[in-house]
Amino acid sequence: MNRFTGLIVIVCGVLAIIVGLLIHTGWLTWFGRLPGDIRYESDNVRVYVPIVSMLLASIVLSLLFYLLRRFF
Repeated sequence: MNRFTGLIVIVCGVLAIIVGLLIHTGWLTWFGRLPGDIRYESDNVRVYVPIVSMLLASIVLSLLFYLLRRFF
């Protein structure tokens, strides 16, 4: 159990570094601006609801955790 937990922490850390590098270089500028994300701006109010972006993130994370459980 401890070895598996350590492996999960290492994989999550590597993925966080990769995502951070993608954000820093500008490869993820499309995330949050997908069709279906709700954005409303007026003079005093700014509302943003990233529905499709969060659905995409949920699918990717679900697939990742499924693969981790399946192969480890």
